[in-house]
Amino acid sequence: MAGYVSEAVIRRLPGYYRHLCELEAMGVKQISSQEMGRQMHLIPSQIRQDINCFGGFGRKGYGYNVTSLRQHIGEILGLDHPHSVIIIGAGSIGSALAHYPDFHGETFDTKALFDIDPARVGTNIGGVPVYSMEELDSYLASHRVDIAVLCVPKEAAQEILNRLEAGGVSAVWNFAPLDLQHETDRMLVENVHLSDSLRVLSYRMAHQDGDAPKE
Repeated sequence: MAGYVSEAVIRRLPGYYRHLCELEAMGVKQISSQEMGRQMHLIPSQIRQDINCFGGFGRKGYGYNVTSLRQHIGEILGLDHPHSVIIIGAGSIGSALAHYPDFHGETFDTKALFDIDPARVGTNIGGVPVYSMEELDSYLASHRVDIAVLCVPKEAAQEILNRLEAGGVSAVWNFAPLDLQHETDRMLVENVHLSDSLRVLSYRMAHQDGDAPKE
């Protein structure tokens, strides 16, 4: 069992997993940290340090077995068992996520969408049924929900978060444009700010010639 693992390491693990999946699909059987670093534009020693946080999965002179390492990282990320998902808000972001292939797989299985718009209620989006927000509490009482994806205006987000917590939802992936707080540690909240990523891209464009930002 891993001890303390930094947030930076955790943030890099999905990239390793995704890359290993791609290698496995291409039929690659083994890979060294040097080659993996070259392909991912990372320092090989950083890859080894990150992976070694969870145990020794490689062999000196051989590298890593791609399938074995992919399976180990998948287990570390909790991807070795299914997660039941619902989406709150069937607008642009919610609808796009409902159509996303990874939300219809063995790991993340989207069961329902909820919305306040009568025109959307009773329809299907990406093969997922849309229910009224008035049905949310009763749905939570009768279904296990591991992850709720929150795609609602910020004015409604906190009240819905409280309902999700009361309904026993384990985790929330929040796309509302504010950092949500919850009263207990029974539920995990991951706040996603799409505009922050765009601003990082803007920064890199502004300084792509190596100019340091002026103070």
